[in-house]
Amino acid sequence: MKPLEIYRYLTFKVNRALSLWLLLSATMLSAQESSDSLNHYLQIAASNNAAVEAAFHTYKAALQKIPQAGAYEDPKLDIGFFLEPMDIVGGREIARFQLMQMFPWFGTRKAAETEAHHMAKMAFEQFREAKNRLYLQVKTQWFTLCTLQQKLINTQSNKNLLTQLEALAIRKFSSGNNLSGSNLSSATTSNTSSVTSLAAMSGSSAGMNMGKGSNASMQSSSSPSASSAMSSMNSSGNMGQSSSGLSEVLRIQLEIVELESNIQSILSEITAGKARFNALLNRSANEELIIPEKISQTACILDTEAVLRSVSEQNPMLGMLKEEALSYKAKAAMTDKMSYPMFGIGLQYMLIGKTGANAASTEMNSMNAMNGKDMIMPMLSVTIPVFRRKYKSAKKEATFQQQATEAKYADALLNFEAELAQFKHQLDDASRRIELYRKQAALACTACELLVREFASSRSDLSAVIQVQRQQLDYQLKEAEAIAAYNTVVAMIHNMYLNEN
Repeated sequence: MKPLEIYRYLTFKVNRALSLWLLLSATMLSAQESSDSLNHYLQIAASNNAAVEAAFHTYKAALQKIPQAGAYEDPKLDIGFFLEPMDIVGGREIARFQLMQMFPWFGTRKAAETEAHHMAKMAFEQFREAKNRLYLQVKTQWFTLCTLQQKLINTQSNKNLLTQLEALAIRKFSSGNNLSGSNLSSATTSNTSSVTSLAAMSGSSAGMNMGKGSNASMQSSSSPSASSAMSSMNSSGNMGQSSSGLSEVLRIQLEIVELESNIQSILSEITAGKARFNALLNRSANEELIIPEKISQTACILDTEAVLRSVSEQNPMLGMLKEEALSYKAKAAMTDKMSYPMFGIGLQYMLIGKTGANAASTEMNSMNAMNGKDMIMPMLSVTIPVFRRKYKSAKKEATFQQQATEAKYADALLNFEAELAQFKHQLDDASRRIELYRKQAALACTACELLVREFASSRSDLSAVIQVQRQQLDYQLKEAEAIAAYNTVVAMIHNMYLNEN
């Protein structure tokens, strides 16, 4: 082999091996795709959703109209019997059979098939529209569930922080000593015993506030931990500080109770959202879903001109309008063809019997060989479209319908351009909000850590800590909602030109 041929052969082999490797890699990645990913649920929805299935069967029914539109009319058979045979020259007519087949003007059947073909394409575009609408609903509900899941995780995390803060406040209150920020984690382990001490101390403080000489009974009823805490308070001599510590613990517990209620509300909302999601997939409401713990932002680089080209070529609604206009055009051509004559070709068969035999008639019949012979007569039929006003009116109707559909197409395309500009604004706005909330959440997290350390060392009050924690939670939730809004807009843009056959 020549060097050039060897080079080409080796290049072909390498390219083929590379193509096979890429195909194998893609297949392996597809097989490794999580069964609980969004793409997996989209496939289930497209296969099981009743509305999509109904649209698909409508399309299949429209396909069956194409052979009907191009078929010939059924032949017509007329049969007539005489109750008494009628005497005619050459015999007696007994019955008459007539078969006729009509043929439309040239090109009429083709125009009818074209109209039915475009109507079937319209049904297919409606099927695509139903499937794309379902995809958008599934994606929107999925992003809503991801937002709720993120909200649940953030709320639970905030509750854990408040629980640690509660343990720190209880330790600080019960021991009467300032804690450093490094003791925050160790405070959590003594949460249960500290709550017991807090309860005893609360009863002791209530007895002191009575102010009626009940110190002896109070001391006899208090637990050892309460006595220790009271001793610490008495030694410090600062009752205002003790009352402030107790109120801080109660305020933290109020915040925890509110968060627990919020968690239950979020869980209930997630259950309802899962039921709605499973309904879109035509599954049981109790079917389990695995929702990711963190919602991620969908990558999107919006090229307006490319999207508009894709929309004009692949959007199902615009496709429906295109096919509708073409069907009206074909209907106008068919109506014009129907205004021309129709031809019929037929055959008539007459059953004739012989006349009675006598001397005179026998001599006559010997001269007439036609006596009793059946007759066959070819026939030709032509329709004469005299009343042409109805055909002209039908043709004008189809033409006006075509023009109306073309105007709808132009209006829909302009609306898509306006929607795309609005979507671009929403994407930019959502991106700015995501970046803003992300920065604010990070700053609030840093501020919260500093305030907790200051609170542990009694250099900051509880209100500042709780306020910053609320802000951090609010920023995290707003960031998740902004990501969900961004992803929904991306899904709406894809829905405008998504071509999933």
